[in-house]
Amino acid sequence: MKRADIFHSDPNILGGTPVFTGTRVPVESLIDHLKSGIRLEEFLDDFPTVTREQAEGFLDLAQKALLAEEGNAHPP
Repeated sequence: MKRADIFHSDPNILGGTPVFTGTRVPVESLIDHLKSGIRLEEFLDDFPTVTREQAEGFLDLAQKALLAEEGNAHPP
């Protein structure tokens, strides 16, 4: 799944806050849910316009970005 199919930012939607594509659900909502210990299934129940593929795709992208950043980190 392409990034554009997962989330995007548009200045006309919530002032440019990144949202899941085709929704007005901020990606931060997923992060907040998970940080609070709420399972992915409950997030999807709370926000039915977000697909499982989008939520999992976002988490995969975040993981890849973090691992890439760690791989580029140089010890001081």
